[in-house]
Amino acid sequence: MAIVLGHNQYGKAEIRLLHVSRDDATHTIRDLNVSVTLSGGLAATHLTGDNTAVLTTDAQKNTVFAYAKEYGVDQIEDFALLLARHFVESQAAISFARVTIEQYPWDRLGGHSFCRSGREVRTAMVSYDGRDSWVVSGLRDLILLNTAGSEFWGFARDRYTTLAETTDRILATAVNARWRHAGALTREPASTGLEWSGPGWADSCCAVRELLLAAFADTHSYSLQQTLFAMGRRVLDGRPEIAEIRLSLPNKHHFEVDMSPFGLENAGEVFYAADRPYGLIEGTVTRDEAPPPGKAW
Repeated sequence: MAIVLGHNQYGKAEIRLLHVSRDDATHTIRDLNVSVTLSGGLAATHLTGDNTAVLTTDAQKNTVFAYAKEYGVDQIEDFALLLARHFVESQAAISFARVTIEQYPWDRLGGHSFCRSGREVRTAMVSYDGRDSWVVSGLRDLILLNTAGSEFWGFARDRYTTLAETTDRILATAVNARWRHAGALTREPASTGLEWSGPGWADSCCAVRELLLAAFADTHSYSLQQTLFAMGRRVLDGRPEIAEIRLSLPNKHHFEVDMSPFGLENAGEVFYAADRPYGLIEGTVTRDEAPPPGKAW
């Protein structure tokens, strides 16, 4: 049986970039973590050590910095699109590039003063194959909690089941959501622009966030799985530019503390927040007519 090289890729991970826009006395900052992944005709470096086709990861890092200077950084989806297209179109051996960006939020204190925010992280992942680009936007660590309106009962039981059924529990999670924008952005060979013609990336992300929050608050939950689907369905109902959404919801358990040793009654007021182990609920909500995601994910 022959031994052959399978799929392979390489890149530069977690390039930390702070971009400061100094157009006027009120500065704007973008605090990013950028990762690049490249693949294509790279068999020689694996099989013989021939590095002719290898664009160094150091060059990838420097490209991120240079593009931030040359083009600036506004929406992370646009910045990722520029980078992904550059790597494929400037390197003959590279046929596919993926750029993933995390954006860390800062609150403004003044014209040039900022405070790091404790809010969730905005994300983007762009893939490009030389003609088509796919954009996946997202949010990570969106912390949500309901103090009522959550039940969990009627579940399967076996000899190892000890969990008691409940009709009133704390429901808490740290939402990791990623949503794929409908269709591919096609770039003609002579084109240098970005062809996205839908809602602005920032407006779309803000709207998705509000829909996720509303669905979490509005849903009387009988399981976190049910809440996941309600959140995904709310997003797709409200945002036609989104083809599908993937949600990862850790179940952040809160256990009511037994106060009886102290002669006290705990009527759902004091809880122990356990950080691990935790349940992890994951799922995709998609449209029936949505095309296969292909290389998007």
